[in-house]
Amino acid sequence: MHSRNLHCKDYNFDELINNNHLLERYVFTNVYKNKTIDFSNPEAVFHLNKALLKTHYQITDWHIPKGYLCAPIPGRADYIHQIADLLQVNNSKGEINGLDIGVGANCIYPILGTRIYGWHMVGSDTQLESVNAAKYNVSLTNNLRDSIEIRHQTNPAYIFEGIIKQKEYYHFTMCNPPFHGSKEEALKGTRLKLKNLKKDGATTLNFGGQANELWCNGGEALFIKRMIKQSVDFRDQVNWFTTLVSKKEHLTKLKKQLEKLKATYQIIKMSQGNKISHILAWTFS
Repeated sequence: MHSRNLHCKDYNFDELINNNHLLERYVFTNVYKNKTIDFSNPEAVFHLNKALLKTHYQITDWHIPKGYLCAPIPGRADYIHQIADLLQVNNSKGEINGLDIGVGANCIYPILGTRIYGWHMVGSDTQLESVNAAKYNVSLTNNLRDSIEIRHQTNPAYIFEGIIKQKEYYHFTMCNPPFHGSKEEALKGTRLKLKNLKKDGATTLNFGGQANELWCNGGEALFIKRMIKQSVDFRDQVNWFTTLVSKKEHLTKLKKQLEKLKATYQIIKMSQGNKISHILAWTFS
């Protein structure tokens, strides 16, 4: 993980439980004599996230509707740190504006961007329930209200239009797009993960997740292609467009599309344990 990531070391479960007592019921000692949780259990991950937010980011309270995406925070923090490197900033309090496409009910990226670097963040989502849940999370902590704005994307065909207003300028946009092309594909991928975790027979999705959070028509590749195409119209209002790319094989076609549009791009590798993903960043500047 990134050298500035607070989660490079093992979790201090004693400290985390002290900040969220409900986490204790999910903590156990594994065969290696280490304290841990079952990371395939959405409730366990939710209470771990809640403890991490309070312990490291002074977020006193945080909620998500049942069944919504609740992925672990360390990887999310890594994306934020990588953007800071891309922008070549370390301490830019109040000077950086960012946009999170598909903010989700958890509102994690805006929260981390604000708490780690003091950035001003806008989060957008097509699902009204996610928008309302994100707004609620922002309202729970006083020092987030002036730094985070949540907007509803009423037209799912658009990614930036209807969200980026005239005369607004963003130093970056970010996105964690839906990985899969269908519900069946998402379930298949989850069963494989659960099998690797020796959880055969489980049918729930890891960390929860609604349809728009986990899959879309055409999957990740088509979504990012659409994002790249639409980014051209906002080339003067955004410095760096960025997105996570979970499947490395998608990068070749995405790079060709960017080259046709004469965009400058970077590919940033991120790793967390055995998981490797990439950030695709491009600019027209």
